Amino acid sequence: MKQFMTAREVAEIMGVSEGKAYGVIRELNTQLKAQGYITIAGKVNRTFFEEKCLYRTKVGEAG
Repeated sequence: MKQFMTAREVAEIMGVSEGKAYGVIRELNTQLKAQGYITIAGKVNRTFFEEKCLYRTKVGEAG
């Protein structure tokens, strides 16, 4: 599985348009940049996306 997701993948998972998916990616990348991470325009880290948008917890956490 790839580490980064495209807008097409985000749109498919969330059931939204690609335009909306790009907005979600921009928001998530803004959060990652604020934490000091390097981001790629138009793509988002899969693990971060899953934690923030699919409500999955980090490994070792209850939930």
